[in-house]
Amino acid sequence: MEQITLMRLHVKQFVLLLAAASAAFAFQPAESAEAARWKRQAANATIVRDDWGIAHVYGKTDADAVFGIMYTQAEDDFNRVETNYLNAMGRLAETEGASKIYQDLRMKLFIDPAALKSQYAASPAWLKTLMNAFADGLNYYLSQHPEVKPGVIRRFEPWMALSFTEGSIGGDIERVDLGQLRAFYGKDADRQAFYQAAESREVEPGGSNGMAIAPSNTAAHHALLLINPHTSFFFRSELQMVSEQGLNAYGAVTWGQFFIYQGFNERTGWMHTSSGVDAVDEYLETVRRQGDGYVYKYGNGERPLVAEQITVPYRAGHAMAEKKFTVYRTHHGPIIREANGKWVSIRLMQEPVKALQQSFARTKTKDYQGFRQTMELKANSSNNTIFADAGGNIAYFHGNFIPKRDTRFDWTKPVDGSNPATEWHGLHSVEETPHLLNPKSGWLYNCNNWPWSAAGPSSPKKEDYPAYVESGGESARGLHAIRVLENKRDFSIDSLIAAAYDSYLTWFEKPIPALIKAWDRTPGANPLKAKLAAQIALLRAWDLRWAVTSTATSLAVFWGEDVRRRVGGGGRGSEGPPDDAIVRAPAEQLLQSLAAASDRLAAGFGSWQAPWGEVNRFQRLTGDIVQPFDDAGPSIPVGFTAAQWGSLASFAARAYPGTRKWYGTSGNSFVAVVEFGDRVRAMAVTAGGESGHPASPHFNDQAKRYSTGELREVYFYRSQLQGHTQREYHPGS
Repeated sequence: MEQITLMRLHVKQFVLLLAAASAAFAFQPAESAEAARWKRQAANATIVRDDWGIAHVYGKTDADAVFGIMYTQAEDDFNRVETNYLNAMGRLAETEGASKIYQDLRMKLFIDPAALKSQYAASPAWLKTLMNAFADGLNYYLSQHPEVKPGVIRRFEPWMALSFTEGSIGGDIERVDLGQLRAFYGKDADRQAFYQAAESREVEPGGSNGMAIAPSNTAAHHALLLINPHTSFFFRSELQMVSEQGLNAYGAVTWGQFFIYQGFNERTGWMHTSSGVDAVDEYLETVRRQGDGYVYKYGNGERPLVAEQITVPYRAGHAMAEKKFTVYRTHHGPIIREANGKWVSIRLMQEPVKALQQSFARTKTKDYQGFRQTMELKANSSNNTIFADAGGNIAYFHGNFIPKRDTRFDWTKPVDGSNPATEWHGLHSVEETPHLLNPKSGWLYNCNNWPWSAAGPSSPKKEDYPAYVESGGESARGLHAIRVLENKRDFSIDSLIAAAYDSYLTWFEKPIPALIKAWDRTPGANPLKAKLAAQIALLRAWDLRWAVTSTATSLAVFWGEDVRRRVGGGGRGSEGPPDDAIVRAPAEQLLQSLAAASDRLAAGFGSWQAPWGEVNRFQRLTGDIVQPFDDAGPSIPVGFTAAQWGSLASFAARAYPGTRKWYGTSGNSFVAVVEFGDRVRAMAVTAGGESGHPASPHFNDQAKRYSTGELREVYFYRSQLQGHTQREYHPGS
């Protein structure tokens, strides 16, 4: 009996082994077919790395080029690629832990994988092909580099591209306050203040500079374009993608995306700047409990509040845990907070397919008409656009997603969600929004300020548009841009670069004279009179220009930060013109602020006369997304200041725990000046270098050029790569 049982056990084991082997054999052809497909596509994509490590990818089809650029991005910084998708899909907590739970919940309120999969399936065939190539390029990289260990995403799916369709550093979803979201949905609302503080810490204003110069205003009679995004450093890759299907685009690509976000092709160029358009609305919902659920008032009746479960997995030590939420929605959108007894819902653009179509289609446009046609998709919700083309056109487009709304309501505040009059009524056409084409001024610009000064006297007129098309104002950078553009003639690539790095600091035009006047009127018996005599003499002689050797720049910036905290005019991150509060402030207060700034400089640098370049430094020590800083490590001086002082070239720096020097983390990240003639010519520079690997020669090889504004030649044409090619290969070879 024992022998028979044993025999039966062996037979059973044999059957199980046979079944397992059969299953493995059955699965093997599918794996081989996928691997074979990847290899075929890799053979159709050629990567040329130039002597700056920048990838120029040539493919037979657009999909081949997409496959190639995704592979190169993973080569350069897979961590940033994956992190961007973890953030976009609400999965950061799976690798970073419980601190990211509410950030993930915020994303999951809007990003639903099931919905994105359905939208992917219904996408146009050409776009689906590109999304397939996007996933294949990343998966092929992972298959060829087993030493690379993803934090979470071990296999990319094509639909994931629809979770991250717009290349800005902060999308509409991030307008939802995490502290208030936690207070509403969390059981530990007593910690709300911590999260509100985390959200409201002073930060350098995000944004960018874009300028376009008409042929009538250039020495060579060709249109010129300045591309100058201000983001956190190392936020984008610089590359070129070319195909035999008419694609040939160069510029900045947000890590993980398969389109040139800010850049140019042989005929057209585009630069996006953060817009002040009001494209996101909040609604006050009147909610009451009914049975096991809730209803909300709408018109003369009530509607059921939709409830759904969202689970947020998160890493807890070496294990995984999860937190479950019941979230609520009205027809306007998800509930995100509570205010004065009302629940607040939010409505924003959710058009991932159109957004991805527009983002890629614009890179293949050949003229103004073609570019304008892509704008009619109305799927770029948070950006203004500066445009130039080889036909000599220059143009400005305001925010590209603007709902039509009843102008009786103040849309900068939550409106009554129960009133049907607060509904959106379609979208404004491009023609109905602020825009410019070939203004008489011969130039136009935007730097995250209002559009009413975009082309001097040729600018759009505020009174011609609803108030909700622009919620911002003029800025110190805006005033500076006008200063370097108006009444100038015969622009060239070199003079436009010079304008982009002009050292004048507009913000100080009124505050410094007010400070000097305060000192002049202070009686001699006041101790501040003698203490600050040398400082006032220095500032009195200052030309309001930054320089690495300038001690006045250091003193002015330290004073500017202190006086804005004491008096007003905005804290760090506020970029408006000088607040009248500073000019009107008591003399004693202005002088006390200068004394405090002097003491702070002396404590950190041994003297209040520290040169600006000793304070303001660029440093890149590791490939970490959150950079560490160390005064003992190598760093280089940077002359340009934070944008809030009116510097067009922006470098947002501050001291960190354990440092006395200030280190930059955002501002100028990619700078390019493009000339459109019979052939396109461009100069560019990227913060630090192209590679995210400290061992790479291209990790920091552009740092010196970056710090001084010394742009390098862009190798746009294949012939320009001759003598400048470091390596040529196919993905995987």
